[in-house]
Amino acid sequence: MIADGSGRAVAFRLAPGQAHELPHAVPLLARLPRVPRWVVADRGYASHAFREHVWNVGARPAIPARRNEAPVACPAWAYANRNRVERLWGRLKEWRAVATRYEKTARSFMGVLCLAASMDWLRR
Repeated sequence: MIADGSGRAVAFRLAPGQAHELPHAVPLLARLPRVPRWVVADRGYASHAFREHVWNVGARPAIPARRNEAPVACPAWAYANRNRVERLWGRLKEWRAVATRYEKTARSFMGVLCLAASMDWLRR
C-alpha cells in the first residue's frame, strides 16, 4: 500500500499469501501521479536495487538497513512517519470484511479494500 503524507491510501496491490511484497513496490510507485520527495518503508523493503530505483525515480529513500547489512543514510525524522501507514491499516481493519478477509477472490477483496479506503478518505 502507498499512503500520502496525511496517512490516506493512494494505491493498493495484493500479493499472494506466501509472496513477499517487495516485487510489488516498483509498480506501485509507477502508479503515483507525481514523484514523491521521500519514499518511507520498513526494513522489509531494504534492498539495494529498490533504493536505486527510488533514487532513479527522483525521490529519496528513507529505508533503514537490515541488521546484517552495512548502515545506510536514513533520516530518523523521515522514518518516523512510517507509522502513518500502520495507522491506516488499523483504520481499514476496523472494517470486519478487511480484517478477516471473508471475500474468497482477490477481486472482491480488492473491492472491499477500495471501499474502506474511500470511506477513510471521506472521514479524514
